[in-house]
Amino acid sequence: MKILKTIILLLILLPSCTVYAQTAYQHISDENIYTFIDDLASLQIIDANTAIKPYSREKIAKWLTLADEQKDQLSQPQQARLQVFMQEYALEAGHLKTGKATLYKKDSTLSVHLLPPEVTWRDPLFRAVIRPVYGIRYFSSTNEKFYQSYGGLEGIAYVGSSWSGYASLRDNHNSFEPLARPTYFTQESGGHIKEVADYSEMRGGLTYTWKWGNFGIIKDHLQWGDANNGSNILSGHTPSFAMIKLHLEPVKWLEFEYFHGWLVSQVIDSANSYSTSNGYRAVYRQKYIASNMYTFKPFKRFNVSIGNSIIYSDVPVQPAYLVPFLFYKSVDHTLNSGIENSNSQVFFNISSRQIKHVHLFVSIFVDEFNSERVTDPKRTNFVSYKGGFSVTGWPVKDLSFATEVTRTTPLTYKHRIPATTYESNLYNLGHYLRDNSQDFYAVVRYSPWRTLQLKASYLLAVHGNEDQYDVTGTVRVDEYPVLKEKTWTNNTISLRAEMLPFTNIRVFAEYSYSSISGYDVDGKLAQYYEDLYTPQYLHGNTNTLMVGFGMGF
Repeated sequence: MKILKTIILLLILLPSCTVYAQTAYQHISDENIYTFIDDLASLQIIDANTAIKPYSREKIAKWLTLADEQKDQLSQPQQARLQVFMQEYALEAGHLKTGKATLYKKDSTLSVHLLPPEVTWRDPLFRAVIRPVYGIRYFSSTNEKFYQSYGGLEGIAYVGSSWSGYASLRDNHNSFEPLARPTYFTQESGGHIKEVADYSEMRGGLTYTWKWGNFGIIKDHLQWGDANNGSNILSGHTPSFAMIKLHLEPVKWLEFEYFHGWLVSQVIDSANSYSTSNGYRAVYRQKYIASNMYTFKPFKRFNVSIGNSIIYSDVPVQPAYLVPFLFYKSVDHTLNSGIENSNSQVFFNISSRQIKHVHLFVSIFVDEFNSERVTDPKRTNFVSYKGGFSVTGWPVKDLSFATEVTRTTPLTYKHRIPATTYESNLYNLGHYLRDNSQDFYAVVRYSPWRTLQLKASYLLAVHGNEDQYDVTGTVRVDEYPVLKEKTWTNNTISLRAEMLPFTNIRVFAEYSYSSISGYDVDGKLAQYYEDLYTPQYLHGNTNTLMVGFGMGF
């Protein structure tokens, strides 16, 4: 209760500050706008910190406005996509959406649209939009034919010049099997299955914004670390979780991001669980994460991000972890002196766009580090490395190429205490391949006409032994060899076409050939690993055709 009172008091006092902007976040699943922002940054049209996502819709609108002022530097397909995006962010830019799909418009106050269906209101005090969301994907693979769909409602509201609220409710249905489970090596967003293959997801937030920062209480997905195929710091693949979130930009050369999140441990607390006349009431152990990231900008378009996090459990919210700017491992040594420590991490991200058209980046996640392990060839630190580059608009204006490599040592992201693992709802917070793995990814994108985009990609992913964090075993936990044996491999080639025929509506088709295999390792059969890591429709050598459309994110 004390923490809740503190948050309420802070929200009451904040309006005394001078305010200039508002913050409602655009979900990270909107790959089209996030890729477009990456392209604009690489073309040096805007200067964006792409290591921290999601972006606010207001910030995206400002970037799009800057791009529109320099549209002579964009190709015709890029200009076509820009115009579609500017219609989507019209409310944040200070006006109502226009276009042939407008059913009704009253001055500059009210508009009703057909594609997508939405109602928008705008007056000097209050601005809002509400609309349904819907999407469906049909899959026809060598092994199975099925579909996945979602439907729901989303709304965004801005009050005055500082307050913002947003909410999104989405119900997901899979006709065959879930496309995401905690053990699957897929890029699908996770969900807690409530029936055979269905789950719902509720996201939203309330934020307050001033000239150089914002504060919010939100339930959403976060993505930290530059990447083209899954970040290794925070991937955003877990079910969304509640958090308090702070973002600061006090000077041009510094950005700061902090959140304190309430995770879901799914570890039963037997002491607080109890029986009732209608059955057993299970209670999960409390689990939290506190994390921050400093981004320094010593040169234009060169960002160095440094951060740390801690996962702690079994106690109420610790006030020390509500201090945004601390190094939490040192705090943990004080709080848990002489007993089992909490689970702490540090991470780094370096991004350079100083050469026009080129983006270079390195992202490092450190779970455990001991300097003695560096010089001992038999021991390894628990680290995930990612490095890559992209070339945008050169030598052909509408052509882009990107590639990256990720390598993660054994036991990274794992922990010996089940309630303090780097997880929420049993889904890993970090890289989708988890520990003892590596992947190589390459993608080529080409935009031949208007908003049509063609994409070809190749993925080679390998996972090694599923080592356990057992300090009582005969082998030291830092002596597990990296990728000694393969338990699972994935070779996938994909071809995708996607188009934006209307604002906030996309249609797409994708063909992929996958060769996914398990291996007889550690006393388990190859089929065990295929079932553990892969949806059934992708087992073995498969050809898969997927078509669909989406409205809303």
